[in-house]
Amino acid sequence: MRLQNKHIVISGASKGLGKALALRFASEGASVALCSRTQAELDSVKKEILAAYPNTRVHTHVCDISNQKQVDAFVQSLLNEFGTIDVLVNNAGALGPRVPIAEYPATEWERVVQTNLNGTYYLTHKIVPSMISQKSGAIINVTSTVGKTGRAKWGAYAVSKFAIEGMTQVLSEELKAFNISVNSVNPGPLATEMRRQAYPTEDQSYLRKPEEVTDVFVYLASAAGAGISGQWFDAANYYAPKEIK
Repeated sequence: MRLQNKHIVISGASKGLGKALALRFASEGASVALCSRTQAELDSVKKEILAAYPNTRVHTHVCDISNQKQVDAFVQSLLNEFGTIDVLVNNAGALGPRVPIAEYPATEWERVVQTNLNGTYYLTHKIVPSMISQKSGAIINVTSTVGKTGRAKWGAYAVSKFAIEGMTQVLSEELKAFNISVNSVNPGPLATEMRRQAYPTEDQSYLRKPEEVTDVFVYLASAAGAGISGQWFDAANYYAPKEIK
């Protein structure tokens, strides 16, 4: 198991890609700390993990990452539980309305940026000092195609994902001396509720399921990915070495 004894934090872990990653990391021997805004959904994910992998340590905490005080409480609770944090997956995010920027409500703009950008900053800012202390760690930021090439009607979501790419580069440079890798992963089009909100008439039966794109996350979280930093990965076109499948 590639992630034995690693402590991994996943935001937005109650559904979609976050849930798929929680299950995959548990299958690889990791302990997982999961946050989302809904306790019932977290409880459901925890139950599913323990049913499949009974010896897994699973820590859950209700946390809206756009709220700095809630993030601080979450990180303190998981440090009390695990002591150390080896991997952070910044997965939680908000889509926002699909309208031109000229029509974009200011309140929605602020909400999306607060969640996607500031929320990622709050969680990373709180966790990085513990990684610096242990001189090791991996941070994986979930990004998007529209965070590399802007497209009409993606508004604050695209802008916030562009910003996450900048944060990835800055952190990679700042943390390389501490043996901490920072990369971003574009999961590509997935059969998720967020995707359904973006494309309500799309037939999702043709899309990949979240569990089909977890190989690259395992790679970056494991010893095999150590030393790789400041990179952008396309999960849909990532072909994992046999040893991590």
